[in-house]
Parts: sequence; structure tokens; C-alpha cells
Amino acid sequence: MSLLQDNFGRKFPYIRMSITDVCNFKCGYCLPNGYQVDKSDNRKFLHLDEIKRLAMVFSKLGVSKIRITGGEPTVRKDFFEIIKILKEAGIKKVSITTNGYHLDKKAQMLVDSGLNGINISIDSLDRNTFKSITGHDRLPEILKGIQILQDLNFENIKVNAVLLNNINASEKDFNSWREFIKINKVDFRFIELMQTGDNLDYFRKYHISSKIFKEYLDKNNWIYQTLGKDAGPSLNYINPDYKGKFGIIAPYSKDFCKSCNRLRITSKGDLRLCLFGNTGISIRHLLQKDDQIEELQDLILGQMKFKKESHYLELGETGLTKNLSTTGG
Repeated sequence: MSLLQDNFGRKFPYIRMSITDVCNFKCGYCLPNGYQVDKSDNRKFLHLDEIKRLAMVFSKLGVSKIRITGGEPTVRKDFFEIIKILKEAGIKKVSITTNGYHLDKKAQMLVDSGLNGINISIDSLDRNTFKSITGHDRLPEILKGIQILQDLNFENIKVNAVLLNNINASEKDFNSWREFIKINKVDFRFIELMQTGDNLDYFRKYHISSKIFKEYLDKNNWIYQTLGKDAGPSLNYINPDYKGKFGIIAPYSKDFCKSCNRLRITSKGDLRLCLFGNTGISIRHLLQKDDQIEELQDLILGQMKFKKESHYLELGETGLTKNLSTTGG
């Protein structure tokens, strides 16, 4: 049982842990100019011993699931060692979010690592649209990687796409995903475009409400499905004639934060209570020795009283999040 609880009664069995800010894609909604080194923060990314101590503390606090994020987490040479460390520390479910770079070559290693789940970002099934969004012509290798994962009987495959007006938000786009999940056991979710500190112009140009996809699902008789306690924020829909599921992540919707169940660790050792919050502290000074673990646990527990009831995205407040790669969106 999670010991992490805030003043609103929400429990937190789920941690999103970024291990790098570096990304090798150039997605328009996140890093349109590619990864740029933040010269104002010369701290190195969390190293293995620090990650191990973090995992040990969170395991003691009842955390059952850690999702490894970035940037692109697989760019780290010790990526597979990190999965092993989290498992050894007692984390039951370890999953990753990835852009799918070289997924066809990594699929077997991912399965062998004991990974429990994978979220892959694919913003379009149209090769040209995918290339224009990401700056990479890699859709075929990613789809091949998904097929390999399925052939290896890897169960928990999710695909995320950011919903972009006049780019991938037409009925034709929705139908292409419908055909994809009809024959693939994959959960596909549209994420409503979120405003960050440096993407206001892009947000104004391409934001569209996720209601458009919900209306499509309602019209086509998809059935809403309830969630498990360590699930993410997706509203999931099923159809008995399809192998996969559809989902919607709608951060601007009413009561989106009511079921929040996750905290975040940045790649440089900051605890963030919310992706778009203004509150966050460095806990890295307590990750240096094994005998600091009890003090670290007390610090994390003490921070819970500062978690707010909601983000304020609808008011245009983006908090400390300059772009999604800096916090592990």
C-alpha cells in the first residue's frame, strides 16, 4: 500500500523517473530545434547509485510502478542496467516511454530485460506526416519493432500521439488507427496538446480539444472502461471486435487532476509534485550514501503536503516545465 498521500486523499503508487533530457527527435510540440544543452544547469544526469537509492526509498513507500522517461531514455548507454536496478530494488512494474528509435533492433533486449510495459510515441501512421512532425523518417522501423514485440508475446504495448489540429486530427487519421488496433493488441491514446513554457505559438496554432476524438468514439460505439489503481490518466475505450483499445488523455478536462496518482523525478534529481506545478525541490543531496535513505524518505513524505489540488493549465500557467523533455512529459 502506498504511504505517499496528499492533503486531498490521493495516493501515489506510481513514479515517472526521467533519466536524461537528451532526445534524438525534433518533434514540433516539444523540441522543434532539437536537443539543446541547458547551460544554466551543469548538473549531470542521475547515475546508477543514485537511481538505486531512489528506487529503494520509493519501494519502501509503497510505490509499485516506475516509468522511465526522458528525453529519450534509450540514448543512455546504461539504460538496460537501470531497468535491472529498479527491479532489484523491489519495484514490481517497470515501463518506459520511448520515441521508438531503433525499436526493431532493441525489441528482443527489451523483452529480455524484464520490462513490464512500453509506451511508444507515434504521432501519425502516415509516413510523410510522421517525418514532418518528428524530423525523422523512421516510421517503418518503429512499426516493425512493434510487430517483433507482439511476436515475442510482449503484452503491454501502448502508442501515444499528440492530437494536432489540421495535421493528424481528421476522421481519416482516426480511421487509420482504428484499422491498426483492429489487428494489433496495442492501446492507442491521443494526448491533447499541452502548452509549455516555450511553445505558446505552436500551441495556439495546433491545439484542438480532445472532445473531437471522444465524439468519434461515441459515434462508433466504443465502450468506456474503468482503470486500475496504478494506471495512468487515460480514459480507455474498448470494442469486442478489436484486439487493441483506444484512449484519451485530456489534461484540460474537468476533474483531470482528481485521480492523479503519480509523482515525478527529473533527470537531475529534482522531485516534482506535478508536471506543470511551480513546486519542486532537489533531493539529490540525499542520494549520495546508503545511510541517507531514512532522511530521504522523510523529506519526500514531508513534500506531500505541498501538492496542489490541480494544475492550472487552463489558465495558461505552465509552471516549471519549459518543454516536455525537461521533466519527462
